[in-house]
Amino acid sequence: MTARNTGARAAEAVRVRAEGDVGEEALAYIRTKVGAIVTRQGLPAVTGEVRIAKASAHHTEHPWSAVAELQVGSVVVVAHAREATSEEVTDRLQDRLRRQVERVAHDGNAAARRAVTPPWRGGPATDGATSGIAGQADARPA
Repeated sequence: MTARNTGARAAEAVRVRAEGDVGEEALAYIRTKVGAIVTRQGLPAVTGEVRIAKASAHHTEHPWSAVAELQVGSVVVVAHAREATSEEVTDRLQDRLRRQVERVAHDGNAAARRAVTPPWRGGPATDGATSGIAGQADARPA
């Protein structure tokens, strides 16, 4: 069964780049973890880039860093992580990305939930004889 017949999107729209001394196993691990997030059903198109880097200085406490900059539909999601090992930084980045992507997926159409401007501030007029305050009659002349 291929990705085409299962309805799952391919994760090729998200590039994974390595900076510094990053091994193939670290790249494969981060591709797997990020791919699990971006191929989630119900997400709009996801594009972007993930960078993983290992600092060349050996005395740093957290030599591994990862940055993800993804465009999920029309929303830009950015996540950063710094840890001691490549697995830890990948897991931390995945947690942060998943939280943000879930927020984007559940927000849906934020414009539909935007507060409506009341009529006395230039918003649309209401139908009926009540004003914006429940239970009070509209005292304005017709």
